[in-house]
Amino acid sequence: MQINLRIKISSQILQVYLGDKIKSKYKISTSKYGAGNKAGSNKTPLGLHRIVSKIGRNACIGTIFKRRRNTGKIVRFSNYSSDLITTRILRLEGLEKSVNKGKGIDSFRRCIYIHGTPEEKLIGKPASHGCIRMKNRDIIHLFEIIKRGTRVLISK
Repeated sequence: MQINLRIKISSQILQVYLGDKIKSKYKISTSKYGAGNKAGSNKTPLGLHRIVSKIGRNACIGTIFKRRRNTGKIVRFSNYSSDLITTRILRLEGLEKSVNKGKGIDSFRRCIYIHGTPEEKLIGKPASHGCIRMKNRDIIHLFEIIKRGTRVLISK
């Protein structure tokens, strides 16, 4: 049976579905600017996506990534404030032409990810610059249970 993910911006929750049953759910943080697909808006894109790549397998918790590359640096989490990408990256690709795929709205070209964050205290509230942030231990768990190609539906 296929695993799928559903992200609900209004409740700041990511649900993992196995078939039609919720297997697990996580608190997340989407964009502090709201929902939207336009490039440069820093908003979280809506619609159907898929995980096109998984980055960071075996990286230490708190590892900082820049441009999807391991920097070799590890962030300390106490009272940290930044839009750093940490621990693991699940890169999204939009699947709906004229919604999240195509010129000026493309989730892949916008580098929209599900990733860890040092700002774990903000999980559960909109705080990102477009991506879906998770607690670092949660993104490690999610990374292990899903595969490339997993469908991700992002809705308001």
